[in-house]
Amino acid sequence: MAEISTKPYLIRALYEWCADSGYTPQLLVAVDGRTRVPPGFVKDGQIVLNISAGATRNLTLDNEWIQFSSRFGGVSHEISIPVDRVLAIFARENGQGLHFEPLDTPEPPDQAPPTLLGEAPAPPKRKPSLKVVK
Repeated sequence: MAEISTKPYLIRALYEWCADSGYTPQLLVAVDGRTRVPPGFVKDGQIVLNISAGATRNLTLDNEWIQFSSRFGGVSHEISIPVDRVLAIFARENGQGLHFEPLDTPEPPDQAPPTLLGEAPAPPKRKPSLKVVK
């Protein structure tokens, strides 16, 4: 049995801590071909995303993908981020959080982002997930 990564659990825990403390949770993401973010907001191959409840819609933090809808420059975008591309989660107000070691592994060829643009994402296969509901 393959060992389960602690990273998605730590991301969810820090997200909860930020929300409970009144802070704005932000993700630092290394963008690659599997990462779906607005390219105009990517700088040096990275993007910082506000994942607070007020800035996102249908936020899902599961063990392999982080997905949500958000507005960039007034335009709604569907965001999909493989958990392995998250470099950090931190509070915008004070910078406290966790930074993860970057992975220098090639993109897995068989891993595509879940469905986008209004299609219901496939339910995770017996993996726990956290969904923020307003």
